[in-house]
Amino acid sequence: MSHLSAPAVHVTDLFARRGRHPVLHGLSLTVPRGLVVGLIGPSGCGKTTLMRSIVGVQLVQSGEVTVLDRPAGSVSLRHRVGYVTQDASVYDDLTVRQNLTYFRAVLGAPASDVDRVIDATDLGKYAGQLAGSLSGGQRSRVSLAGALLGSPELLVLDEPTVGLDPVLRVELWELFHRLAAGGTSLLVSSHVMDEASRCDRLLLMRDGDILADDTPAGLLASTGAFDVEAAFLSLIRRHPLPEDPRPEDPSPQGGPSGNGPTETGPTGTGGAL
Repeated sequence: MSHLSAPAVHVTDLFARRGRHPVLHGLSLTVPRGLVVGLIGPSGCGKTTLMRSIVGVQLVQSGEVTVLDRPAGSVSLRHRVGYVTQDASVYDDLTVRQNLTYFRAVLGAPASDVDRVIDATDLGKYAGQLAGSLSGGQRSRVSLAGALLGSPELLVLDEPTVGLDPVLRVELWELFHRLAAGGTSLLVSSHVMDEASRCDRLLLMRDGDILADDTPAGLLASTGAFDVEAAFLSLIRRHPLPEDPRPEDPSPQGGPSGNGPTETGPTGTGGAL
């Protein structure tokens, strides 16, 4: 398989837990290159744990996670993968520009990248403000700008549009598709079903499992539903949760995916399931 034809992410039989709580139950999936792939599911279904496994900061029990042809968490991926967590990871006592200038220096990205990502995320009028004075949505945009520094090949975005006004949400989705058209692969999580139609491909997730992996049109055709929310409910009826607790994973002493948890860049790690 050539470099360009290989998927950006390939996950096989992944088991993971957070504390004592099993979260991922042997799921497998791929994220194709150059597409906006939506990871859609209710809060607490395991989206964040899956994303943490992909960027290499989640201890997993068993399974394989390959990212850009390398084991998840490999040192060589640090400059190739951008990760935005649910909680904005910025320095409150620095301005927007100072935050991005610092992150750029850490990554070794070109100096011109700071202006580029400020323009891309529409932060120009806030560039001189302290990050601590910004709204939650504005702070999230600073995290997104940080993830865009260095033009990573893969962006892993954990609910990046939460708290944003409708106009900015539309603008960000337009940005995501421009990035994909330029060759960037994006995995974008959301629990808002109406955002699913903006994705090139969908992974519908429930209780640590993938219920569907299809295009929005293919999902509607296979379920006979009129929108993604109705399709999701149809799939839930087809795949009810087991009444009994799941058996323990056969590899309780498993290790981390790839080379284990690593520092993945300026946006840090998230804490939700």
